[in-house]
Amino acid sequence: MYTLPKIERFNQDVLSKYNIYNSVFITLPFHSIDNTGALLPLFSDICDTGFKKQETPKEIVDFFANRYLHNASEADKIDIMFRFIQYIERQIVLFDAIEDAAFPIVNNMEGRGSLRDIKEKSDAKNKQEELIDFLEDFNIRTVLTAHPTQFYPGAVLGIINDLTEAIRNNNLLDIKQLLAQLGKTPFIQNEKPNPFDEAVSLIWYLENVFYHTSGEMVHYLQKNIFEGNSIKNPLIKLGFWPGGDRDGNPFVTTEITLKVAERLRTSILKCYYIEMRDLKRKLTFSGVDTLVNQLEQKLYRSVFYSKGEIFITLDEFKSQLSKIKQIIIDQHQSLYLDELDALLIKVNLFGFHFASLDIRQNSKIHDSVFNDIVTYYLKTDESVFPKNYFELTEEEKFKVLSNTSGNLDPAVFENELTRLTIESVQAIKTIQQNNGEFGANRYIISNNESALNVMETFALFRLSNWEDPTVDIIPLFESVDDLQNAHAIMEKLYTNPAYAKHLINRNNKQTIMLGFSDGTKDGGYLMANWSIYKAKEELTEVSRKYGIKVIFFDGRGGPPARGGGKTHKFYASLGPNIENNEIQVTVQGQTISSNFGTLDSCRYNLENLLSAGVTNQVFGKGDNELTLEEKGILDRLAGLGYEKYLSFKNHPNFIPYLEQMSTLKYYAKTNIGSRPSKRSKSEHLDFADLRAIPFVGSWSQLKQNVPGFFGVGSALKHFEDTNQWNKVQDLYDNSLFFKTLLENSMMSLAKSFFPLTAYMRKDPQFGEFWQIIYDEFLETKRLLLKIAGHKELMENYPDGKASIQIRERIVLPLLTIQQYALLRINELNKEKSPDEALIKVYEKIVTRSLFGNTNASRNSA
Repeated sequence: MYTLPKIERFNQDVLSKYNIYNSVFITLPFHSIDNTGALLPLFSDICDTGFKKQETPKEIVDFFANRYLHNASEADKIDIMFRFIQYIERQIVLFDAIEDAAFPIVNNMEGRGSLRDIKEKSDAKNKQEELIDFLEDFNIRTVLTAHPTQFYPGAVLGIINDLTEAIRNNNLLDIKQLLAQLGKTPFIQNEKPNPFDEAVSLIWYLENVFYHTSGEMVHYLQKNIFEGNSIKNPLIKLGFWPGGDRDGNPFVTTEITLKVAERLRTSILKCYYIEMRDLKRKLTFSGVDTLVNQLEQKLYRSVFYSKGEIFITLDEFKSQLSKIKQIIIDQHQSLYLDELDALLIKVNLFGFHFASLDIRQNSKIHDSVFNDIVTYYLKTDESVFPKNYFELTEEEKFKVLSNTSGNLDPAVFENELTRLTIESVQAIKTIQQNNGEFGANRYIISNNESALNVMETFALFRLSNWEDPTVDIIPLFESVDDLQNAHAIMEKLYTNPAYAKHLINRNNKQTIMLGFSDGTKDGGYLMANWSIYKAKEELTEVSRKYGIKVIFFDGRGGPPARGGGKTHKFYASLGPNIENNEIQVTVQGQTISSNFGTLDSCRYNLENLLSAGVTNQVFGKGDNELTLEEKGILDRLAGLGYEKYLSFKNHPNFIPYLEQMSTLKYYAKTNIGSRPSKRSKSEHLDFADLRAIPFVGSWSQLKQNVPGFFGVGSALKHFEDTNQWNKVQDLYDNSLFFKTLLENSMMSLAKSFFPLTAYMRKDPQFGEFWQIIYDEFLETKRLLLKIAGHKELMENYPDGKASIQIRERIVLPLLTIQQYALLRINELNKEKSPDEALIKVYEKIVTRSLFGNTNASRNSA
């Protein structure tokens, strides 16, 4: 029997099931839901027809009210809007669960990019030994962050998980019960979570998804490629930011950092205990049963009775498991050896840390902290810093910092930021003592602008009585200027004797983080992506020059505007001039639940990342190298896009438009994350302080998706107008990097819907500004279709396109309600005596509408 095409599998197992189960949802006996379920399809049709007729959201809502609500008061209209919002939120959950359940059917789990595909290709190309060498030295690191783009509270995530299982098993009774539970479960949190709450939520994914998937992947490789021999290399590493990411989050305290580290350790020990308990029922034979029982007891006490105390060390645990393994092989015909190997693999992967807790702080905070520390020493111990330290050149400061040491006591500082920053360094040492070095061994400096930022951080460890810190200091380059200067900054560090000695202690490895989100916000889509690509080439060259193995850590978000989209294709497209022995990415918010939320999707996406590395390093060596001419074209494209984006960003209406016409200011009211939505506490909106998530998210809520395409059309048009189109066409046809870049931009266009805000073109203040955005959208769409040879956006990803279309149709009423509420707020504010109570009600509608719109997009912020 032939396998159906992907789009037909999607229509059969996703779309059809959604229509069936949505009709079941409508019939459930909720208060007023029967009326809501009957009216919502009518409202949805009116929205669809209304926008085709170029009606405004206000005209659409008023028409619906006049036709179906019969003499409705404003209170009646508000009531039905709130009920529509609640209903649509749950429709999205239903669609998510159905899509998750169908994931292994719609996607070929054994096809291109899978471990099986890697093995078969290596066999066919006779590259087995090359593949083994590669896997012994390659790593994937997925770093879960607490960035607030996940709007589902924990209870709803649990329902999605159970509903997915029930749908997969076609269990109608369970599905009806779970849909009923869904209808009664609140979707909003009355209070912001603290960083520990965020950590607990994300640890669920570590325990229930990553733990099993990572272990199974390495087990497969060990059995099928390494022929049963152990892989010494921890191929998959997990990272963790909640509780350690202090950048702009005043709620991350030292107590929370230590508490999260302890929770991570307890969680991994609990996973081991559960496996040991299962093994105890199998390993019942002589010489083994006693050893297994002892391990189970020690793990049990460490998890349930410990209060921080551990009754077994990692070395002891590994040693005893190896002893059991040998007895099974020697005396018991290797009975249940496979199950024991599976546990040993996980212990080698996760140790007692589970995921490495990264500590991150902003360089501007470090500047202030370090000034405080120097001032303290000048008053108390003149031998540490010279009196004229603040007047020294950078080179002179380097010499001083290379020889500093001390034993700082955080308690002597009045400034809370100084105290907390010193405590965070000391917390790393404590975590390493409890969880092992991998518990916390990375310190990230965001907004890194100079080599001095790194040296001051390095000195901070030495001043905390840590002469040779077992910590990687990781600069994060984000702005376009910083990306262009990154290689010069790193050369200063590589040639500094003290820092060079530190790198020798760290196996001559240097991790460098590159920020897609803030890079795009700063320089636009083309410039950010090309600047990062060039920075990687330059950083690779300078690192190789000094014998340093550079590792790139990419700060990616969900949407293309923040480095998301078809991420694995980017890694497969890197040429030999970019070091690619590790793929390290941040995973956040909706991307965690949509790409790694189930065992199937997690396996599929981790295998694709691994396959991207193999494709680039083993099967396609040198295939993706850009020529000098191609680089010149990309330089020109990026420059043209940058000019267009800068002129747009500098438009006098840019900030007012975001403040007055978008949902930007409502993000802070959603209570989805512990972090503030902007870095400063100022009432005035400063673009530099604006976080990338609400920035990108606000454009997404407007269905304009500016950061994912603006400047692309103008850049391509220049080549069309100057009769050089063949150059960009050849680049698209021959460069996987450029093709992936433009395909991801197409996704941003596919998720845009300008009829929603077309009324703004008549606005006396913002009409011209809206038109600038729309014109660039139309030009980008026209030229991307031309270069791809397509008639429609994303036509080469029919299932992805269909998923987007269904999700957009589900939330169209929600988007209409949001725009209606924003219009009413503006109307009410213009009245002589604004009705403050009514304004607050409409503001609540706007805030509530953010949830469903963001969840439906899955990668919109």
